[in-house]
Amino acid sequence: MTQSSMTYRDAGVDIDEADALVDDIKRLAAPTQRPETLGAVGGFGALMRIPKGYKDPVLVSGTDGVGTKLRLAIDSERVRGLGVDLVAMCVNDILCLGAEPLFFLDYYATGVLDRKVAADVVAGIADGCTQAGCALIGGETAEMPGMYGSGDFDLAGFAVGVVEADAIVDGRQRVRAGDGLIGLPSSGLHANGYSLVRAILARHGSSMDEMLDGEALGDHLLKPTRIYCAPVRDLLAKVPVHGMAHITGGGLTENVPRFLPEGCGARIDADAWKRPALFDWLAEAGNVDPLEMLRTFNCGIGFVIAVPAERVEDALACLRDAGEAPVVIGAVEESSEQSVRYSA
Repeated sequence: MTQSSMTYRDAGVDIDEADALVDDIKRLAAPTQRPETLGAVGGFGALMRIPKGYKDPVLVSGTDGVGTKLRLAIDSERVRGLGVDLVAMCVNDILCLGAEPLFFLDYYATGVLDRKVAADVVAGIADGCTQAGCALIGGETAEMPGMYGSGDFDLAGFAVGVVEADAIVDGRQRVRAGDGLIGLPSSGLHANGYSLVRAILARHGSSMDEMLDGEALGDHLLKPTRIYCAPVRDLLAKVPVHGMAHITGGGLTENVPRFLPEGCGARIDADAWKRPALFDWLAEAGNVDPLEMLRTFNCGIGFVIAVPAERVEDALACLRDAGEAPVVIGAVEESSEQSVRYSA
């Protein structure tokens, strides 16, 4: 008996749906483009010139994902914020070296392509690129039947920026004892610690609709990550900055030491800022030790900047003018260990 011919769609891959998504992506990406962008989304590669004005430009790149925040967002059918998270996790990282974000690419992988869901995620990515001032110039959508559960997908992001060679913020070359540490508020958990969050939710039996501090718990948990590019780049143009840290996985405990040179540690006063209610709820619901909280979550501080002691007030004023609510959270001190010491 003659068997009917098979198509890619029979195997679970819908090329027409993928082509329609590319059209969606072109429309969403268009407003993010920079003057240096060459060509359009959809080619085999993406092109961008180095912006004018750089004398000795150095490219800075970063890649990241959004971790198991994906699970909560997919289950809640609230995926748009994940796109902002994806951009933020990449551009905030390269910002730590003083880089101006230039362009962003994404990777979206799923079992069966749902154009509406994918377009919602990309809309969030475009939002994030607009906030960061970078162009969404390409990416990859992979439909892989049998690799993901129904409705599931995964994300990865890639950012490239540029910095003048003599303006690279290399904390291990610049930071010294006495520098002040300024913290910028987070919007919540950002995109880290969600495996512990999900374990706490499961143990506590909490609903995403449960109210916390006048807002649904799900709203707290799914707030997009803050993008710090605009205020920090404004600061870089006005005040000497010795080091910067994006507070991601590992919290303050693990990320601040990444810019500390030998012979220096950091003293942080965890009472210097008001910790958002969500972190108090997680600590209580999960019976999480205070130091474990600081090692796992950002606890309300999403970005840390080290500046010379004599310029702390100037930095605070600059950041406030940019709409930030900065707080002095501690200082760099002489130490035999490149670590964080918490003081009362």
